[in-house]
Amino acid sequence: MKKFTKFMSLLLAGTMLLGAAGCGSSDTSAEGEGTTAQTDETASTVKTSQEGKLIWATNAAFEPYEYMEGDTVVGIDAEIADAIAAKLGLEAQVENMEFDAIIPAVTSGKADIGLAGMTVSEERLMNVNFSDTYVEAGQAIIVKEGSDIKSAADLNGKVVGVQRGTTGDEYVSDEANGVGVASVERFSNGPDAAQSLLTDKIDAVVIDNEPAKKLVENSEGLVKLDENLTSEQYAIAVAKDNTELLDAINGALSEMKENGELQAILDKYLNA
Repeated sequence: MKKFTKFMSLLLAGTMLLGAAGCGSSDTSAEGEGTTAQTDETASTVKTSQEGKLIWATNAAFEPYEYMEGDTVVGIDAEIADAIAAKLGLEAQVENMEFDAIIPAVTSGKADIGLAGMTVSEERLMNVNFSDTYVEAGQAIIVKEGSDIKSAADLNGKVVGVQRGTTGDEYVSDEANGVGVASVERFSNGPDAAQSLLTDKIDAVVIDNEPAKKLVENSEGLVKLDENLTSEQYAIAVAKDNTELLDAINGALSEMKENGELQAILDKYLNA
């Protein structure tokens, strides 16, 4: 009898252990499914041009924001795009194009966002919405060493090179700003403008401050003036009819600002 009782006790204990193990397995599975469902739900709340992807348009000749390393687009905006896509449960995919083609790509649906060191301006706001600001910027002046151009006032009567479609282009082309340049030469990218300056085809280049620093570092014989022409805010361009994506991007940016992730990306490239 004692042997039978002991056997039943062991059998009952084993049954209880199996039951407990089953419950534990079930809870873990449910938790995993819940996490997956939450990620899928996040991704499904935003409308993108291709399912499961966040296509971002840029011009990868704007170091340190976006530039090429071999066949890969890298830089500040590349890391921001990857981080935002991950938070939305999407895969970031870059489309490299001319800068002035970026907003048309966003409005036509070829790209979901424009992320290219792009300044918020009234003209651009007519065609796209912009996210919250992710960095403060400004337009700088590059000249050759020994140039008689020492300030913005000295651009008067000079031939100035810019990257086509940028706020630098807008600024020096606008007579209301009083720069008074003789003419504006437009280039596809900053390095081409810098090369033209080195060969004396133009007198100065106006381009965003951080890319200006990189151009000077990479081009012997050029200097950047201390004076900035403008104060600007970079943000992400989104189609006007995609407010869900805009809200999701702002949520991701807010999280990146709060947890220090955004600042870490900026420090990696700007304070290296």
